Amino acid sequence: MKSRLMLAALGGLGLAALGADAALAQAAAPTPDKGDTAWMLLSTILVLLMVVPGLALFYGGLVRTKNMLSLLTQVFAIACIAAIVWVTYGYSLAFTNGGALNDFVGGFSKAFLRGVDANSVAATFSNGVVIPEYVYICFQMTFAMITPALIVGAFAERMRFSALVLFTVLWLTFIYFPMAHMVWYWAGPDVVGNAAKALAEADAGGKAAAQGALDAAMADAGLLFQWGALDFAGGTVVHINAGIAGLVGALLLGKRIGYGRDLIAPHSLTMTMIGAALLWVGWFGFNAGSNLEANGTAALAMVNTFVATAAAGLGWLFVEWAAKGKPSLLGLVSGAVAGLVAVTPAAGFSGPMGAIVLGLVSGAVCFVFCSSVKNAIGYDDSLDVFGIHCVGGIIGAIATGILVNPALGGAGIPDYVSNPGSLAVADYVFGTAVWAQIKAVLFTIVWSGVGSAILYKIVDLIVGLRVTQEEEREGLDLADHGERAYNY
Repeated sequence: MKSRLMLAALGGLGLAALGADAALAQAAAPTPDKGDTAWMLLSTILVLLMVVPGLALFYGGLVRTKNMLSLLTQVFAIACIAAIVWVTYGYSLAFTNGGALNDFVGGFSKAFLRGVDANSVAATFSNGVVIPEYVYICFQMTFAMITPALIVGAFAERMRFSALVLFTVLWLTFIYFPMAHMVWYWAGPDVVGNAAKALAEADAGGKAAAQGALDAAMADAGLLFQWGALDFAGGTVVHINAGIAGLVGALLLGKRIGYGRDLIAPHSLTMTMIGAALLWVGWFGFNAGSNLEANGTAALAMVNTFVATAAAGLGWLFVEWAAKGKPSLLGLVSGAVAGLVAVTPAAGFSGPMGAIVLGLVSGAVCFVFCSSVKNAIGYDDSLDVFGIHCVGGIIGAIATGILVNPALGGAGIPDYVSNPGSLAVADYVFGTAVWAQIKAVLFTIVWSGVGSAILYKIVDLIVGLRVTQEEEREGLDLADHGERAYNY
């Protein structure tokens, strides 16, 4: 108050000084680098390519001809729904402070993108480096677009389109946005770094207050982030989250008519291969783009996305070859997707050799789950969403806690406190790192599994989940959409 009175008394001189201070502060504020901005614009477009047409073609080729158009429509419609919901309130729920509920979800301070303009910036993972907030909004939007679209593969060929639309809105709101907040929301490197620097420079009398400010900065984060869980690009938020939701949906809807008795073969493995190839290309935006900067860590994520995918494709191929006597294209591309899933949480943390081992393991294990385990239990996960995305995501998430170890070629766990103003590497403790990953996996399974089951039941009560037997036999192309994918 005293300083304000002095400024008022000084009049014009004070205003001039205040203006000079403001100009100096503006000049000192970080501004986006055009290279980082260009890379993030490209990465965003690459992730969109994963959804349409990548995932749509990958899934569409795996169903019967009479359901091809329905899968294309479902994936495309989910992408459109998610985009609108994201800018309306999703971004705000995921990436703002949620007050008393901040451990679990954000608030509505940026609903309808309030307060965001072309000059707004978002933090990256380096002190003093930012990107335009609109770019960050669009990049994270594509993650919200693809995650619920992954789920539809689990109950393909039997869910009402109206039910899917309602479920998508509810699932994004109550499952995805909170998960994204809990794993990825934090105050940012500059807030944490400045608080750590203030503590280091504080005298004895100010230490307590400075420590409190640092503790508050560290606590301004989602629950799993506070646990120390590492998820570079979405092992928990995207893949385990969608995979367990898909399994719950498949169990609640029940098996397809004729499952286990009739031949229910993919109608076009050509389309599936094209879709898988587009997924691999787009995944470079997904993984390397998640670094938010065009630097060496983005390059690390890129090389890991190459080698883990290749290793997983070969891992599935050769295990299947040994088990069944023939190597299949479907097995090769399924393994590649399993590798992409597994490397997602580890992309910027693992070294390339660790990523190869991760790929080999995920390809082999996912094959076992999609064949032996699935057949033994008897659930009808139409397109193996659980076996690839949930199982692959679990393998990748837990392995991240191991492969991040610098002794194994990993990048190390980020530390913004010990050397304020810069990104350092924290001491690696195996038990602490791996337990944080296991806790994150278990939490995601429970959060998405229980939450999704509740939402499926709500949707079933309102519009009904499953199409009639007559509609299922006719095919959802005609039953739901009144048109065919192919007219011969």
